[in-house]
Amino acid sequence: MSATIAEDAPVSPLRLGLDRFAGNRTALVAAALIMLFILAALAAPLIAPHDPADADLFRRLQPPAWQEGGDWAFPLGCDSLGRDMLSRLLYGARVSLMVAALVIGIAAVIGTLAGLAAGYLRGWTDTLISRLVDTLLGFPYLVFAIGLMAMMGPGLHNIVLVLIYKEWVFSCRVVRGETLAAREQDYVEAARALGCGTRHIMLREILPNVLSPVLVVATFRMAYVIIMEASLSFLGLGVQPPTPSWGSMVSDGREHLVDAWWVSTLPGLAILALVLSINLASQGLRDAFDPRLHQA
Repeated sequence: MSATIAEDAPVSPLRLGLDRFAGNRTALVAAALIMLFILAALAAPLIAPHDPADADLFRRLQPPAWQEGGDWAFPLGCDSLGRDMLSRLLYGARVSLMVAALVIGIAAVIGTLAGLAAGYLRGWTDTLISRLVDTLLGFPYLVFAIGLMAMMGPGLHNIVLVLIYKEWVFSCRVVRGETLAAREQDYVEAARALGCGTRHIMLREILPNVLSPVLVVATFRMAYVIIMEASLSFLGLGVQPPTPSWGSMVSDGREHLVDAWWVSTLPGLAILALVLSINLASQGLRDAFDPRLHQA
């Protein structure tokens, strides 16, 4: 009897989504690579062989260890100032992941609350938020970010603020659409009939049902934020020296693409690998947790 009941017990949507994600080998490999980047970034002070700001012109443009003239003390070679490329890549990962986590985390909270308010309250609240979203979406992202960074000045804090200014609109649009559909559902009507207040309905009834698409959007947008941070740093408007950033490392090697390919190529490959992994993992999350893809 107990075995029959256990077999007939419903499986939670979270468990079903995790099972589907676990069955997607591409997404699993991508998620494992993302975790590898995160672990490497967190452990950078422990595993980096050298100080990333330690310059020595006698090591200028020293090739990777497997090439002629290389040294296994500097396995990925050195840049134009004689700084260890491996150490700078590890510390650059900390910058990219920290900026992406801060921007996406704060923007997701702001966008989710704004989307809930716009979708449920409607009226002037919806009009005001929707017009603001439309206005921000009318500006090309990179041009918008460059303009704000030019006014605010370069720096890690400013780049986080600038990216948040526009990034929240993407979560807002998704949550607003989901809330418009959810507010007409039976469970929301039942909550109104029971006398539940607006705050209770928005935060306790609707919010849990819109978190899955927010998670997927946030994961996908994280890759875009990493590219934006690298682009601004490449232009000299982002993280400033001596703090290593993948974008600024690519910029530093522009003049040495022929005689020292590793200076720009290695951080470029790191950006490519991380962004591609995030995109594949986010696609796997969408396929696993979107109920519309699994309707009979």
